[in-house]
Amino acid sequence: MEKLQDVKLYINGRFVDAHSGKTFENLNPFSNEVINRVAEGDKKDIYAAVEAADAAFKGEWGKMKVSERLKYIHRIADLIDEHIEEIAPLESLDTGLPISQTKNMVARSAQNFRFYAEMVSSRMVGEAYQVDGEFLNYTIHKPVGVAGLITPWNAPFMLETWKIAPALATGNTVVLKPGEWSPLTANRLAEIIDKAELPNGVFNVVHGFGESAGASLVAHPDVKLISFTGETTTGSEIIKNGADSLKRVSAELGGKSPIIVFEDADFERALDASTWGIFSFNGERCTANSRLFLHESIYDKFVSALKERISNIVIGDPLHKETEVGPLIHVDHFNNVKHYLEIAVQEGAEVFSGAVPEEFHKGNFIAPTLLLNVENHMRVAQEEIFGPVMTVMKFKTEEEVIELANDVKYGLAGYVWTNDIKRGHRVAQGIDSGMIWINSQNVRDLRIPFGGTKASGIGREGGHYAFDFYTEVQVIHVALTDHHIPQFGKKKN
Repeated sequence: MEKLQDVKLYINGRFVDAHSGKTFENLNPFSNEVINRVAEGDKKDIYAAVEAADAAFKGEWGKMKVSERLKYIHRIADLIDEHIEEIAPLESLDTGLPISQTKNMVARSAQNFRFYAEMVSSRMVGEAYQVDGEFLNYTIHKPVGVAGLITPWNAPFMLETWKIAPALATGNTVVLKPGEWSPLTANRLAEIIDKAELPNGVFNVVHGFGESAGASLVAHPDVKLISFTGETTTGSEIIKNGADSLKRVSAELGGKSPIIVFEDADFERALDASTWGIFSFNGERCTANSRLFLHESIYDKFVSALKERISNIVIGDPLHKETEVGPLIHVDHFNNVKHYLEIAVQEGAEVFSGAVPEEFHKGNFIAPTLLLNVENHMRVAQEEIFGPVMTVMKFKTEEEVIELANDVKYGLAGYVWTNDIKRGHRVAQGIDSGMIWINSQNVRDLRIPFGGTKASGIGREGGHYAFDFYTEVQVIHVALTDHHIPQFGKKKN
């Protein structure tokens, strides 16, 4: 791939340097060489972006007819489709995600825009109530204003579009603060949206760090909502820091999701789902099935099959189409995952992993790994590792495994494998999580809500649930008759 230009901020329809002139390095996780440099935005840049977004909301974009606005949304989707072949390699170069997976995610990104254009035109509806023939009460959806979107570094392009599409389609303006470890496709998206010729200020991107750019976005009084996907501790800070300006916050946070395989499950399909669910996306997936619970009668056979699968997983260059697991995104994250493997040994777990070829020693590679002889109270079973590492535990009864699955602070996702459909529903409903899949890997319909419980977040986005977050519901009361009004203070004749 040819040398990439440095990344600038995108504010008010222009690509600009940070006000301070500062930049930071963007590293290739495969080689840890510098790809390019990125403008480091801070409070002044955030304030400039918010000012531009607020002016656009109060101006041309806010006054635009819905049908005209949605033409822009469709145009963005078409432009994404035209550039899939260049966006997917950028994503893989930046994140270490295998290109076979980034291509699928980019294609989904275009669909995000088309989906919300259709949803706004057909599903963003209000309610109307007649009251005794004297009144008509009805509701409408109104955009909130400036939307602050803070996105993570895993699957960045898809997750950015998943927030941007409903925010823009419903009539808001946007200031995006992308993950600092994955700036390339956020910049490419800014170029695409610039090419779509939205009015200046409607969409803005400020690269930078959470403690400066992110915190300033959250604190700004003219930012009416914050949609955040990321780590739980950061999510908690965002909620606290947004409280003074009474911001609405949607937070999709960490996960430590269970996958439960009963003795009657379809063995091969459960094996496929277990391996794909933790080792795809390099294990850097919030909904990854990182805790595997196996019925004791199939434990040995299933673990043996898992070991064989792990030994055959293709580890390599994320830009090669055969690669199934690439490097972790950043050396700091690589060291954190490595530290958890050390903790596993200290806690008495058995570590079984594949082998990283010597030729890839410069990259941030962690081979797909099983942690065996694990007990649910161990740190490696309780804390989010966010890498290609799966803890494996056994259970005896349905009641026991539900208790084990819930004995964790997180509650984002869960997976149940059984051919007893009654049991499947019982267990699914017994697990404390926002989403459960029965006899399925993690597949998602854009129409359903996405979000977690407990330390995995608050709020729901996706489908028409996004309207609850990205719009205000206004109630309008209309008198249809000259109904009685109490006449306080009127003199009687």
